[in-house]
Amino acid sequence: MKQNSKLALMIFGASVLGSAATIFATSALKQSNGFSDTYFSSTEQEQNSGFIRTAARVASVETDFTVAAEKSINAVVSVKPFATPKAQPQTGGFFMDPFEFFFGPNNGGSQRRQQQSTEDMKPQQLGLGSGVIISDNGYIVTNNHVINGAEKVEITLNDNRTFNAKIIGSDATSDLALLKIEAENLPVITFGDSDAIKVGEWVLAVGNPFGFTSTVTAGIVSAKARSISQATHGRSMGIESFIQTDAAVNPGNSGGALVNTQGELVGINTAIYSQTGNYAGYSFAIPSVLVKKIIEDIKQYGTVQRAVLGISFTELTAEMAEEKKITATNEGIYVAKVTDRSAAMEAGLKEGDVIIKINGNDVKNNGQMMEQMNKLRPGDVAVFTYIRDNKTLNTKVTLKNNQGNTSITKASDVIDLGCSFKKLSAAKKKELQISNGVEVVGLKSGKFKSNGIKEGFVITEINNVPVGSQEDVENIYNSIMKSTESDKVMFIVGLYPTGAKKYYAVDLSD
Repeated sequence: MKQNSKLALMIFGASVLGSAATIFATSALKQSNGFSDTYFSSTEQEQNSGFIRTAARVASVETDFTVAAEKSINAVVSVKPFATPKAQPQTGGFFMDPFEFFFGPNNGGSQRRQQQSTEDMKPQQLGLGSGVIISDNGYIVTNNHVINGAEKVEITLNDNRTFNAKIIGSDATSDLALLKIEAENLPVITFGDSDAIKVGEWVLAVGNPFGFTSTVTAGIVSAKARSISQATHGRSMGIESFIQTDAAVNPGNSGGALVNTQGELVGINTAIYSQTGNYAGYSFAIPSVLVKKIIEDIKQYGTVQRAVLGISFTELTAEMAEEKKITATNEGIYVAKVTDRSAAMEAGLKEGDVIIKINGNDVKNNGQMMEQMNKLRPGDVAVFTYIRDNKTLNTKVTLKNNQGNTSITKASDVIDLGCSFKKLSAAKKKELQISNGVEVVGLKSGKFKSNGIKEGFVITEINNVPVGSQEDVENIYNSIMKSTESDKVMFIVGLYPTGAKKYYAVDLSD
C-alpha cells in the first residue's frame, strides 16, 4: 500500500514538474516577439550536453485558403461519361473507373463488374470525373481517360445546372481532352504559371472525389517534373513531367483543378500513387503551361502539335559521367544516338553530348526534358545548351514534326480513307474460304483509291490484326494515328471476289 502511495506521489510530482516546465516555457515564449538563436559556450555545452538552437517565436504561415477556394470552386464541374456496354456473356462487362492509378487492384485500375442483361444494353455511366471551365462560353478541359469511349458526356455545374457536352478533341498521350457546352457567362478559372510554383508551396485540389461535389483539399508541392514510368514498371504516362503533391486526391478528382493560393490553375489532377486505388499521400497533376499549349493546339488545329528533336537519350548519372570522363556535369540528358535527317543532326548535336538546358530552362532529367519539349511546336527555334568535351556550347535547333518537316500536323479521320466497310455474310465468308473480313464499299477519292484499292476488295488483316467490322478498321486507324511513330502505315492483306490475294501499304501521313 505504501509502495503504491509512493508511486502515485512520484507520478503526481512528475506531472507537477512537467506542468511547471510547460508554463515556464510558454511564458518565456510569450515574452519574446521575434526569433532567437541560443549558442552555448564550451563550458555551457558541457553543462547542457551540447549545442542548442531555439526559436522563441515562429512567424505564422499564411494558411487561409478561402479566397483560392472561392475563385476556383465554381469553375470546376462534374463530368459523367456514358456508353452502351458490349455484351460479354462469359466474363461480364467491365468498366474502368476514370482515374489513373498504379499498384492498385487489377494492376492499375479499379473496375466494377456489370451484370449483362437487357437493361445493360442501354447507355450506362462509365464512371465519374471532374473538369475545369476555361472560357465563359463553355470550353472545359478534363482528362482523356475520363471521357475515352463515351457516347455521351454530361456536365453538372456547381450550381447544379446540367448540360450535354461535345468532345472537341482529345489527346491520349497527354491525357487531356477539350469539351464544349452551350452556355454563356460561366465562371472561369485563371491560368497560373506552373513553372513559377516552388516545391513546398501550398496548393489546393478541387474536384468531385467519389461523387462528393465541390470538394477542396490542401497540400504542398512535393516535387516538380516528376516522371512516374519507373514506378509504373515502364507503363508510359505520356507527358512524364508531373507536379507531385500530397493534397488528398481520389477517384472522381481526375480532370479537376490544382490551384495555387491565389486560386490560379497550376495543374490538372490526373494520377495517384496507391496500393488500393484511393488516396495514399501522392498525387500527380499535368502542369498548366503544358495544359494551355495542348488545349490551344486541339482547339486551333484539331490535334496536338509535337516538336521532334530526333535523338535517343538517357539521364546522365554520376557513374556514367565517370565512365565517359565527363567532368563538367553529373546531370543532364546524355545523347545516345542522333537520328538521320533530324533536327538534332541539322543543328550539329552528336552522340555523347549532354544537353543541360533548353531555352535557358534546366533539363537535368527525363521529366524536365519532356516538359520543355512539350512546350514547343514544329517550326519553333529553340536554344539548346549542351556539354561536349567538357565545354559548354549552345546551338539553335529548328524543330520538326514526326514526318521530318516543319509543317503543322492536321487532324485526320478514318473518312480520309475514302470508303466504308461492309461486314461479310456467313455465305460470303464460306465462298471465299475465310473466317473474317470486311468488304470495301462506296469507294471515292481518298487514300485507298490513290493506292490502287478497288471497290469490292475484302480486307482480312491490317497490320497483322484480323478485321471483321468497320469498327475494327477504325480502331486500328486511330491507333496508328495516335502513335508517336514517324511511319504511319496500314499494311493491308486481302483478296478480290475472284480469289486473287493482294497486299497494299497505305501511307497515312499527310
